[in-house]
Amino acid sequence: MSVGTDRDGRGHILSELGLSAVEAGEELHGTAEVTPHMHAPGTPHLRTSVLAAWADNLTGLLAARVMNPRVPVTIELDVHLYAPGPAAGTVRGIARTVKAGRSIFVAGVDFVSGDGEPVAMAAGSFMLAPDPAVRLPARLSIDAPPPRRRLAVPLAERAGCRRGEPGTAVLHRSEDGLNSSRTVHGGLLALVAEEAALSLAPGDTVASLGLRYLQPVRVGPVVATAHLGGGLGRAVLRDSGSDDRLSVIATIRTFGR
Repeated sequence: MSVGTDRDGRGHILSELGLSAVEAGEELHGTAEVTPHMHAPGTPHLRTSVLAAWADNLTGLLAARVMNPRVPVTIELDVHLYAPGPAAGTVRGIARTVKAGRSIFVAGVDFVSGDGEPVAMAAGSFMLAPDPAVRLPARLSIDAPPPRRRLAVPLAERAGCRRGEPGTAVLHRSEDGLNSSRTVHGGLLALVAEEAALSLAPGDTVASLGLRYLQPVRVGPVVATAHLGGGLGRAVLRDSGSDDRLSVIATIRTFGR
């Protein structure tokens, strides 16, 4: 869930989405501006995977406050939109703790427009990283200035996520796309699942995205294979560099046209 800088000092891919988070009592409030580089291909609508990345960040920061210094690992993440995402303007996320147990943490996020109109609802579930030696950064990205660097190209291009034949997409592991556990960030796994599904539905956008994280992607590239019928489908993500190990199962519903 962590978003920061890589070892070369460049910005993390997902930091370029511009989300800033501030504490508001027990809640976290996130704010970001939608730009055309965040749109789903061939549409004027915000990608659902961007909302998933923002939700993972906000809920993960809440989890980190409880689990610190241990690293929280995302095990489930889902996002459900009321309508196709906005083309521009401000999106605000209000994140609240749902359950803070000894080993499992759950939080929810309500996304609204700058005018307060509902955009989406999301939830994230986390567990402690199995390796107790893995530690969070000394500083979390809460109450920090908004990231300066913003997407200069479409998100999939920036991340190096490429479609193959219809129903497939590939994402290579990169230093600026990792989380605190040094594995591929869950928000980027949402992106490759979305790309695989949308390659079967050109010009459409994702209405609901539910991700089950089964194993971390340590080697890559990540290969996503999607099947879609009647606007409902599933994407399976495998770590091709680690004996094609099953890493994520995603359930996807599109809005249709």
